Formats: sequence, C-alpha cells, structure tokens
Amino acid sequence: MCRIFSAQTAERYAYQTRSIRLGGHATSIRLEAAFWEILEEIALLQNVTLGRFLSKLHNEVLEFNGETMNFTSLLRCACLTYLADVRGQDEGEKLQREAVIAFHHAAE
Repeated sequence: MCRIFSAQTAERYAYQTRSIRLGGHATSIRLEAAFWEILEEIALLQNVTLGRFLSKLHNEVLEFNGETMNFTSLLRCACLTYLADVRGQDEGEKLQREAVIAFHHAAE
C-alpha cells in the first residue's frame, strides 16, 4: 500500500518557488511541484492564467476573511478541495461557469 506514496519521483514533491503579483505587490510562493500542477489545471479549467487565478483567489480570500494568514497553506487546501470535490464531477462544469462570470465582471 505505501508504494503508491513512497515510489513518487522526487521531482513531484520538490519545492518550486514562483514569483507572482497579488494585489499589485510582487511576492514569492513556494509549493511542491504537484500542487503547482493542480493549480495550473484549475486555472486552465477557468480559462485564465495561473497568475490571474491566484490574484482572484487572493482577492476573494480578503473579501471573505479580511486577511490571509497563510496563503500558501490555503493554496494546498484549495488543491485538496479541487481533487476531492471538483475534478471529474459536475462541480467542474459549475466552477467553469462561475469563473466565466467572475472574471468577466472583474474585467468591467
């Protein structure tokens, strides 16, 4: 049973640091490669760049919570939520529709 977890390539769980802009400020986010792959998939599903998706997510977190205590952890949990509740289900289509509306309104 553990082989499915232990036999992963080191590249999959190696850290990658990427520079992005959140709220007009340049910052760096360090995540494992597997999480970056999932975030890129989510952005692709929403027809936006990864940077635009992360900026929108960050803005929504600020809207809901007033601050982001640990945005990197939020991203990891967002990936888990996507894998558990969205990928391969009708929720993926719903997410895509909501994204079109949300990103369209943001552009106005």
